[in-house]
Formats: sequence, structure tokens, C-alpha cells
Amino acid sequence: MTGRIRNRELAAKVMDADAAASLISSGDNVGMSGFTGAGYPKEVPGALAKRVAMAEERGDPMKVGLWTGASTAPELDGALAEVEGIEMRLPYQSDPVTRAKINDGRMDYTDIHLSHVAQRVWQGVFGELDVAVVEVSGVTEEGRLIPSSSVGNNKTWLEQADRVILEVNAWQSEHLEGMHDVYYGTALPPRRMPVPITRPEDRIGVPYLECPAEKIIAVVPTEAPDRNSAFSPVDGTSQRIAGHVLDFFDSEVRAGRLPGELLPLQSGVGNVANAVLAGLRDGPFDGMTAYTEVIQDGMLDLIESGKLRMASATAFSLSSAAVDRFNRNAADFRDRIILRPQEISNHPEVVRRLGCLAMNGIVEADLYGNINSTHLMGSRIQNGIGGSGDFARNAHVSIFVTPSVAKGGAISTIVPMVSHVDHTEHDVDVIVTEQGLADLRGLSPRRRAELVIDRCAHPDFRPMLRDYLERATESAYGKHTPHLLGEALSWHQRFVESGTMRP
Repeated sequence: MTGRIRNRELAAKVMDADAAASLISSGDNVGMSGFTGAGYPKEVPGALAKRVAMAEERGDPMKVGLWTGASTAPELDGALAEVEGIEMRLPYQSDPVTRAKINDGRMDYTDIHLSHVAQRVWQGVFGELDVAVVEVSGVTEEGRLIPSSSVGNNKTWLEQADRVILEVNAWQSEHLEGMHDVYYGTALPPRRMPVPITRPEDRIGVPYLECPAEKIIAVVPTEAPDRNSAFSPVDGTSQRIAGHVLDFFDSEVRAGRLPGELLPLQSGVGNVANAVLAGLRDGPFDGMTAYTEVIQDGMLDLIESGKLRMASATAFSLSSAAVDRFNRNAADFRDRIILRPQEISNHPEVVRRLGCLAMNGIVEADLYGNINSTHLMGSRIQNGIGGSGDFARNAHVSIFVTPSVAKGGAISTIVPMVSHVDHTEHDVDVIVTEQGLADLRGLSPRRRAELVIDRCAHPDFRPMLRDYLERATESAYGKHTPHLLGEALSWHQRFVESGTMRP
């Protein structure tokens, strides 16, 4: 690891993961690196989980607060959740063990817009950050830290933590050096200044993370891959959704509302998103850019094809095959990809200025355009809001995509009223399913409802939705946004009781 840890002072602090984990105490708030399975610490969390299990055997339970950039991996979230080692989790998770503990009431969880995390940590609303555990890909002779495959909240963790543990991962490509842009110009009001980004390719910071050497209490060498999960294959439903989105972009260009190269793309993760990106690769738009959270397979394909000239994000979320391609050609990607802290990649001011085209998945939408992104049947958290709110509220066009049914047709994703609201109708421009696309801009609530039913709902559920809207319009307390309050959530109740929304 001498080539990766080039600073003598930090090289003298090298130890194994067990020794490093022993420096974390019960009750500590621990900020760990990681964003969508990229750049998370690979060894210390597992060693900490072993300590937690041993403490439990001694009858001396140990728990920590766990703060990250976003989701991580089973070796982090899952390992600590399995041994009941997490007191409070924030700001986003996707681990099945963690999710089960949260929904069983055995772990506290707070779901936060990803752009808000750094500010709230600086404000101290979560308490003191005791320890940061951050993966880096190397340390320079001067002690500057070369970020890994995600930046996330690492800048904030290193600044705010009392003590810092570094994992230096030799698996990460050496050519990551120079790809990052870490901005140190943020401040709390009233000292806040505009973030000087006017194009996705603007670099406004430095390529390294900074941390005083005296705060670093341990350096753990590792050589382990990121969590690289293969996406579901692009199926017919995804392709039809993507086709509607691409037709919409084409019509917006022809109407003069979008330029020929479009505006900067933001895309959530998944097979629908990759289907849209695949369509853009084969479509008529050239010279595109992206200002988004994650670089996924489809975006890497767009860069390689020459269609996407620049992508700005905070992390990668790649399949194993795509990771191999990236690592082989990382030097070539270095000038086409910028990785930033998530408080900048998701910054509402910048998103609004650039005019991003936001595309995000959902759990369900209701007749009037309200969106539930996070909860099943109103009470069971799935993952979290992530960055969708950062982009949706501030995008030039905010698009939400979903198949029209779920659970083999037992659930309609278009419902009379969403069981949980993450994005109000005021932040939603377009809803798309495989059935069609509803452009809700400029429409009154009842007109939106009619369009959502006709364009987006599955044919099996359309008659029920039309019947609901007609009866609500006839008898509702108010006719502006008609609802039958005693019936609005009955579809969800029926599913909970019988396993289907069908009567």
C-alpha cells in the first residue's frame, strides 16, 4: 500500500480493522462514507458488528448512530443491523435487514432530502458527530485524501467528526485522482454565497478531501470491490415507459421549449432509467449533459457513444460489467465525469439554474398528481426520498415514472389518493407509465385527474378510477379537488386486508 498511502505521518497510523473498530464507543454517532453501494468502508463496519455482537453476549448492549451519504451495502448496513447495532439511521437506506428493523420499530430512522444533510449536521440538529469512517482511494505525500468512487457527505464527515478512521482501498482505480471536485465554499446563513456553477462541466473546488492529520486516528488498508448489483433487464414495460419519455422530449424540442441537445439530465437508478438512457443513446439528441446523483450503466454507455459530453454526479452505481469497463478506461473518463459532494450535486439553487430534466421512480401517484416515493400502504418505509425531492421541486421539467401495476396486477400504482405524500402536485409536471404519458402542466385538478386516468392507469383499474372521480365530483364537499374522504384510501385498506386492490 506504499503507493496508496504516500504520507509518512498517516502511514504510521496503519492498523487492522479490528483495532480501528475498537476506537468506536457505544453511543457514538458515526458518519460513514458510501452512496448507492459505491465508496463505502469495506472492513471497519464488519469489525464493529463483531464488537457489537460480543458486547451483546456480555450483557452490555452497544449501539451507534449511523449516518451515510445514501444506501451502502450488506457489509455495512446489513452487518450492523443484523446485530442490533444501529440506534438511529439516516438519511437513506435500501438494505433489507435494515428496512425490516425500521418497519418492526426496532431501529429509528429519519428520512431526509439528501441536499439537506450537510446543513443539518453543521447546525447540530442530530447531535455531535463523534467518528467518521471514510473510504479513500489514496493519500498524497502532503496528506491530501484522494476520494473514492463516491463523495457523498464525506467532506462534512471529515470536517465535523472529532475522530477520523480512513480505509484506503487499493481496489479503486488510481485514475480516480483528478475526477473529483470538492467545493469548500459552502456556509450557513447569513454567510451563504451563491454556488458558482452555470454549466455541468464547471469545476469550482479541488480534487481532494482535506482533513487535519491529528484528527485521523487510524488508517486501514483494504482491497475490496464496491457493491455492484446488476440491474433488472430492460423489459417491455420499461421500454414502453422510455418510449413515452423520449417522445415527450422530442415534442418539447419541436415546440421550442427545449434545445436540441436537451437540458442537463437527472435520472434515478433502475431498469426504467437505463431504458430511457438507452433510448437517448440511439435517439437524435447530441451534445447532452447530465447533472445528477449517480452515474449508472446507461449513462456510461452514453458517454462512450459520444452522445453525452459531460456528466456531473456524486457517485457511481454500476453493474459488475460496467465497473470492469470503467476501471479499464478510468483515465479516459476522467475528463468527462465530475464527482462532487452531494450537497452540491443535489443543490436546489444549481438544479434550478441549470434547468435539469428530472426523471424519478415512484411507489404510487394519485389522480391529482401527488406522489408517494417512499412508503408501502402508507406506513412501511421502502428506501427513502433520496434526492428526488431536491430535483423535482427545482427541475425545469419534473417527470415521475412507474409501471401502472405492481404485485402481478394486485396493486394499481394510480390511486384515488396516495397513502403517503413525498412530492405534492405542485412539484409534478409529468407522470408516465407503460400505458402513456400525462403532461399535467397548466391543468386544473379535475383535468389532471381525467388525464391521469386516461393516459396512465392500467385498463383493469380505469373503470374504478373513473367511477370514483364521477361520484366524488357529484357529492364531494368541494368540487375543486373532489374526494370521497371515507373512500379515498379504501384501495390500500383492501390490499392490506385481502392482498389485492381489486374488489
